[in-house]
Amino acid sequence: MPQFRYESISPSGEVLSGKETADSREEIIRKLREQQQYPTTVEEITEKDIRDIQFTTRVNIKYIAVFCRQFYTMQNAGVTIVNALDIMRQQMPHKRFRKIISEVYEDVQKGFTFSEALSKHPKTFPELMTYMVAAGEVSGNLDVVMLRMATHYEKEYKINSKIKSAMVYPMILSIVAIAVVVFLLTVVMPTFIGMFEGSGVPLPTPTRILLAISSFLQSSWYIVAGILLVLFVLFRYIASKAAGKRSIDAFKFYVPVFRDLTTKVAAARFTRTLSTLLNSGIPLLQALESVAGAVGNKVVADGIMAAREDIRKGIALSIPIRKLRLFPPMVHNMIKIGEESGTLDEILEKTANIFDEEVETEIQRLLTFVEPMMILIMGLVIGFIVISMVLPMFDMMQTI
Repeated sequence: MPQFRYESISPSGEVLSGKETADSREEIIRKLREQQQYPTTVEEITEKDIRDIQFTTRVNIKYIAVFCRQFYTMQNAGVTIVNALDIMRQQMPHKRFRKIISEVYEDVQKGFTFSEALSKHPKTFPELMTYMVAAGEVSGNLDVVMLRMATHYEKEYKINSKIKSAMVYPMILSIVAIAVVVFLLTVVMPTFIGMFEGSGVPLPTPTRILLAISSFLQSSWYIVAGILLVLFVLFRYIASKAAGKRSIDAFKFYVPVFRDLTTKVAAARFTRTLSTLLNSGIPLLQALESVAGAVGNKVVADGIMAAREDIRKGIALSIPIRKLRLFPPMVHNMIKIGEESGTLDEILEKTANIFDEEVETEIQRLLTFVEPMMILIMGLVIGFIVISMVLPMFDMMQTI
């Protein structure tokens, strides 16, 4: 009997995780819901999962968007699901994704529905997409659903790409700065040690500090490398746990530099995802459960599930969203307008478009702050090293 790894959210908002043996993924989901838990991730544990490196099972969201767009185009042209999958598995450039599409194609040929075939690959196809496809199959508008999914993931990929692009320059600058400092301390500085020691001139405090750092790096560089490696592995381990990820996500809301960007990205994902689900006929309570797993932030996900419980009691969505204080005021105000006018899905879509633009503006603002700060820090560090090397030379010249 297969074993499954799951993460769920309790009625109190606590994130739970564990392993369970069952006949199918659906049985695990049913058991969790019977226990008043809301599953966010349910994955089968196989021998292949143990052998493979985890990142090789991931597929970039760009390919998911391409998949949805191509599937919509072929469905709209009258191509059957089986034929559409057959065409895409032949032309998909991503090797891993091509193999997964082939497996989905084979399952559909065996009689599984399209959504059931997708649900067998939770690491590749998001749960949101599986829900949407299932809704499209029931309503008979699968092509429309895939168009919405394509638009949704294209916008998601656009936001992710801009965030990553914004971090490229600071990362390159950091690597260059570290490389320059290490070069000065391990290559340039040793050439001056003999000169300083033979001069008989008392060395200034900055120079003595620099010499101590240089000597330590030359003789014990492996200790520094080991400490950095341990810290990196420890961080990855903590981030892989539900509690650790929640702490990291919460920390993002308290860092002044990144707080506004984190808030606006969360708002954009929340409004866009909820709009897409409601527009496809998914009930609000079920939609919120899917949104919690799609926002990419544990703190926001817990807050959404808490809001879901309030809505179950008959409270309007705008009220618990306002109480969360995780989104900008515009979000709950626009939701209130949508509830009063009966056009919540349309209002949410317009709100998402606004926050997409806000994210772009926030990224540019962040860059204008981070870049000069990094240049200033790099200049101070290198300036300290240069001054520490030059000061003894002035003392030597005065002695002569």
